[in-house]
Amino acid sequence: MINEPKIVEITEIIDETPTIKTFKFNWDFEELGKPNPGEFIMVWNFKNEKPMSIAQINDNELAITVKNIGEFTSQLHDLKIGDKIGIRGSYGNGFNKEFENKRIIAIGGGVGMAPINSIASDLVSKNEVDVISAAQTKDELLYGEALEKLGVNVHYCTDDGSFGFEGFATNCLADLLEDSTYDYAFVCGPEIMMKGIFDILEDAGIPGQYSLERYMKCALGVCGQCCVDGEGWRICVEGPVFENDKIYKITEFAKYRRDASGVKY
Repeated sequence: MINEPKIVEITEIIDETPTIKTFKFNWDFEELGKPNPGEFIMVWNFKNEKPMSIAQINDNELAITVKNIGEFTSQLHDLKIGDKIGIRGSYGNGFNKEFENKRIIAIGGGVGMAPINSIASDLVSKNEVDVISAAQTKDELLYGEALEKLGVNVHYCTDDGSFGFEGFATNCLADLLEDSTYDYAFVCGPEIMMKGIFDILEDAGIPGQYSLERYMKCALGVCGQCCVDGEGWRICVEGPVFENDKIYKITEFAKYRRDASGVKY
């Protein structure tokens, strides 16, 4: 883990969807440390800094997947191969990946597929892994072909039915559980989606890990900006990944969060 930005050069840019790009850059694991799936990094564009999930962990290479939703991400989307960004991290409590010979279900909604891609790619060599890749429409689905090449069973799900299962990720999961079950689950996406997934998995007796997102400034657990009500856990340190028993204790889960000034919304 490094706490000062490391300047890296973008080596590859993939246009994933009309609004989402993946940026790859070299990362010396021996010098800078090898992240675990589920951890995040702070990305600096030499003006501002934002947290990003690690989407891919390759041999001395990392990748982030960025949806263009505002000024910061728009500036990233304008970058070209050879341009530079600042990276510090990795940070946080990532996924527990010590599984072998298990049936795994990993569920990602929208750009929440980024950490799901990372953990599914890591687990597939020793486990049977199913992934639900969910998006509003076909053009926004992420990582499916790449995961299939690794041997992951990908179940596509779109809100509008333009590709794969028609409906939400919760509907797709319920449909899968009619004919099969799983030993463990990994989930990331909009929090209202995760709450529905959480309830279904709890009813089915399937334990899991959930990657949460909050407003982060320091990533070091100092500023308290990303604390969640209930236990006061810091998403950047005690999270972003929490298991079932801890999700129960986060009283704001799928109910509200706080803006930069701390006001609930």
